[in-house]
Amino acid sequence: MSFLTSMDVSASGLNAQRTRLNAISSNLANINTTRTPEGGPYRRKDVVFGAIPERESFSDALDDAVENNFHRVQVMDVVSDPNAPRMVWNPRHPDANQDGYVAMPNINYTEEMVNMLQAQRSYEANVTAYNAAKRMALKALDIGNR
Repeated sequence: MSFLTSMDVSASGLNAQRTRLNAISSNLANINTTRTPEGGPYRRKDVVFGAIPERESFSDALDDAVENNFHRVQVMDVVSDPNAPRMVWNPRHPDANQDGYVAMPNINYTEEMVNMLQAQRSYEANVTAYNAAKRMALKALDIGNR
């Protein structure tokens, strides 16, 4: 694996976790949104990741098949939660139905915060891996100059 390949893999992880953090922050910002342009309450967003093989040439593909199998992370889709909204009794709310219940987004604050911490740690791990590859490349250049 070359230095650039390892940096590309880390950069793809950074991009994926940034997208995940954006979805989580959108979920938290809309935790009490009962009316959207699509109609009904806000639907929780979740990011789907996929693994894409990292290959630079045919010889790299053969090497990967024999020795290593490096994959980039790619955001495949951002999906809306299909679960039904929470029904909360609040007859004074302008969006309450005839029985006094309001359809609220099905978002768990604690779960979103845990997801945010996990995404943050993954982001930090990718930054560390990227910086390590960068330091190794610089040391290799330094050795070559001696």
